[in-house]
Amino acid sequence: MRIGHGYDAHRFSAGRRLVLGGVDIPYELGMLAHSDGDVLIHALCDALLGAAGLGDIGGHFPDTSETYKDVDSRILLRRVNSLLWEKGWRVANVDTSVVAQRPKLKRYIAAMIQNLAEDLEIDPQQVNIKATTTEGMGFTGRGEGIAAHAVVLLLER
Repeated sequence: MRIGHGYDAHRFSAGRRLVLGGVDIPYELGMLAHSDGDVLIHALCDALLGAAGLGDIGGHFPDTSETYKDVDSRILLRRVNSLLWEKGWRVANVDTSVVAQRPKLKRYIAAMIQNLAEDLEIDPQQVNIKATTTEGMGFTGRGEGIAAHAVVLLLER
Protein backbone atom coordinates (compact mmCIF):
# COMPACT_ATOMS: atom_id res chain seq x y z
CA MET A 1 0.00 0.00 0.00
CA ARG A 2 1.03 3.61 -0.58
CA ILE A 3 -0.20 6.87 1.00
CA GLY A 4 -0.14 10.27 -0.67
CA HIS A 5 -0.93 13.84 0.31
CA GLY A 6 -1.81 16.71 -2.01
CA TYR A 7 -2.42 20.42 -1.53
CA ASP A 8 -3.58 23.16 -3.86
CA ALA A 9 -4.73 26.77 -3.52
CA HIS A 10 -5.98 29.40 -5.94
CA ARG A 11 -6.97 33.00 -5.50
CA PHE A 12 -10.38 34.31 -6.41
CA SER A 13 -10.88 36.23 -9.63
CA ALA A 14 -13.84 38.05 -11.15
CA GLY A 15 -15.20 36.69 -14.42
CA ARG A 16 -14.28 33.08 -13.71
CA ARG A 17 -16.37 30.03 -12.73
CA LEU A 18 -16.06 28.46 -9.31
CA VAL A 19 -15.66 24.71 -9.79
CA LEU A 20 -14.97 22.32 -6.90
CA GLY A 21 -15.01 18.56 -7.24
CA GLY A 22 -16.34 19.02 -10.76
CA VAL A 23 -19.41 20.91 -9.49
CA ASP A 24 -20.19 24.46 -10.63
CA ILE A 25 -20.79 26.46 -7.45
CA PRO A 26 -22.88 29.63 -7.84
CA TYR A 27 -20.68 32.45 -6.55
CA GLU A 28 -19.67 35.91 -7.70
CA LEU A 29 -15.99 34.92 -7.99
CA GLY A 30 -14.15 32.00 -9.54
CA MET A 31 -10.62 30.65 -9.38
CA LEU A 32 -7.71 32.34 -11.12
CA ALA A 33 -5.95 29.47 -12.90
CA HIS A 34 -4.70 28.16 -16.24
CA SER A 35 -7.23 25.29 -16.05
CA ASP A 36 -10.71 25.48 -14.52
CA GLY A 37 -8.99 26.01 -11.14
CA ASP A 38 -10.64 23.10 -9.33
CA VAL A 39 -8.43 23.09 -6.22
CA LEU A 40 -10.10 19.96 -4.83
CA ILE A 41 -9.33 17.86 -7.88
CA HIS A 42 -5.84 19.36 -8.21
CA ALA A 43 -4.99 18.43 -4.62
CA LEU A 44 -6.41 14.96 -5.22
CA CYS A 45 -4.36 14.47 -8.40
CA ASP A 46 -1.21 15.45 -6.51
CA ALA A 47 -2.02 13.01 -3.70
CA LEU A 48 -2.62 10.17 -6.16
CA LEU A 49 0.50 10.89 -8.20
CA GLY A 50 2.59 11.29 -5.05
CA ALA A 51 1.40 8.01 -3.56
CA ALA A 52 2.38 6.21 -6.75
CA GLY A 53 5.75 7.99 -6.93
CA LEU A 54 4.79 9.64 -10.22
CA GLY A 55 5.63 13.27 -9.53
CA ASP A 56 3.01 15.99 -9.44
CA ILE A 57 0.16 17.47 -11.43
CA GLY A 58 2.35 20.24 -12.89
CA GLY A 59 4.75 17.69 -14.35
CA HIS A 60 1.96 15.81 -16.09
CA PHE A 61 -0.27 18.77 -17.06
CA PRO A 62 1.93 21.90 -17.20
CA ASP A 63 0.29 25.30 -17.01
CA THR A 64 2.55 26.40 -19.86
CA SER A 65 0.70 24.11 -22.28
CA GLU A 66 -2.25 25.43 -24.27
CA THR A 67 -3.60 21.87 -24.20
CA TYR A 68 -4.65 22.44 -20.59
CA LYS A 69 -5.95 26.02 -20.94
CA ASP A 70 -9.36 26.10 -19.19
CA VAL A 71 -9.41 22.27 -19.15
CA ASP A 72 -12.05 20.49 -17.06
CA SER A 73 -10.06 19.08 -14.14
CA ARG A 74 -12.19 15.93 -14.15
CA ILE A 75 -10.43 15.03 -17.41
CA LEU A 76 -7.10 15.33 -15.60
CA LEU A 77 -8.35 13.17 -12.72
CA ARG A 78 -9.48 10.43 -15.12
CA ARG A 79 -6.06 10.52 -16.81
CA VAL A 80 -4.31 10.22 -13.45
CA ASN A 81 -6.53 7.27 -12.56
CA SER A 82 -5.66 5.57 -15.88
CA LEU A 83 -1.97 6.12 -15.18
CA LEU A 84 -2.35 4.55 -11.74
CA TRP A 85 -4.00 1.49 -13.28
CA GLU A 86 -1.20 1.20 -15.85
CA LYS A 87 1.33 1.23 -12.99
CA GLY A 88 -0.57 -1.46 -11.05
CA TRP A 89 -2.35 0.69 -8.43
CA ARG A 90 -5.98 1.14 -7.41
CA VAL A 91 -7.55 3.70 -5.11
CA ALA A 92 -8.63 2.31 -1.74
CA ASN A 93 -9.90 5.57 -0.29
CA VAL A 94 -9.79 9.35 -0.57
CA ASP A 95 -10.12 11.89 2.25
CA THR A 96 -10.18 15.60 1.42
CA SER A 97 -10.68 18.97 3.06
CA VAL A 98 -11.69 22.16 1.26
CA VAL A 99 -10.70 25.32 3.14
CA ALA A 100 -12.95 28.28 2.28
CA GLN A 101 -14.46 31.02 4.37
CA ARG A 102 -17.13 31.36 1.70
CA PRO A 103 -19.13 30.23 -0.14
CA LYS A 104 -20.70 27.60 2.08
CA LEU A 105 -20.23 24.19 0.43
CA LYS A 106 -22.28 21.68 2.43
CA ARG A 107 -25.10 21.34 -0.12
CA TYR A 108 -22.64 20.54 -2.95
CA ILE A 109 -20.56 17.86 -1.22
CA ALA A 110 -22.73 14.87 -2.24
CA ALA A 111 -22.41 15.82 -5.93
CA MET A 112 -18.65 16.30 -5.53
CA ILE A 113 -18.32 12.86 -3.94
CA GLN A 114 -20.29 11.31 -6.79
CA ASN A 115 -18.05 12.99 -9.40
CA LEU A 116 -14.80 11.92 -7.75
CA ALA A 117 -16.00 8.35 -7.23
CA GLU A 118 -17.12 8.14 -10.87
CA ASP A 119 -13.82 9.48 -12.19
CA LEU A 120 -11.78 7.16 -9.97
CA GLU A 121 -14.07 4.18 -10.67
CA ILE A 122 -14.66 3.54 -6.97
CA ASP A 123 -17.67 3.43 -4.67
CA PRO A 124 -18.77 6.82 -3.30
CA GLN A 125 -18.29 5.39 0.21
CA GLN A 126 -14.55 5.37 -0.54
CA VAL A 127 -14.57 9.17 -0.96
CA ASN A 128 -14.83 11.69 1.86
CA ILE A 129 -15.01 15.46 1.45
CA LYS A 130 -15.02 17.92 4.32
CA ALA A 131 -15.45 21.69 4.14
CA THR A 132 -13.99 23.99 6.77
CA THR A 133 -13.17 27.64 7.39
CA THR A 134 -10.18 29.24 9.06
CA GLU A 135 -12.31 31.43 11.33
CA GLY A 136 -11.29 34.51 9.38
CA MET A 137 -7.54 33.84 9.52
CA GLY A 138 -5.14 33.78 6.57
CA PHE A 139 -5.83 34.19 2.85
CA THR A 140 -8.83 31.87 2.90
CA GLY A 141 -10.25 33.57 5.97
CA ARG A 142 -9.94 36.97 4.31
CA GLY A 143 -11.87 35.60 1.32
CA GLU A 144 -8.92 35.85 -1.07
CA GLY A 145 -9.12 32.26 -2.29
CA ILE A 146 -9.71 28.60 -1.57
CA ALA A 147 -7.34 25.77 -0.63
CA ALA A 148 -7.73 22.00 -0.51
CA HIS A 149 -5.90 19.05 1.02
CA ALA A 150 -6.22 15.42 -0.06
CA VAL A 151 -4.94 12.18 1.43
CA VAL A 152 -5.22 8.89 -0.46
CA LEU A 153 -4.48 5.24 0.09
CA LEU A 154 -3.46 3.18 -2.93
CA LEU A 155 -3.35 -0.62 -3.02
CA GLU A 156 -1.71 -2.88 -5.54
CA ARG A 157 -4.19 -4.24 -8.05
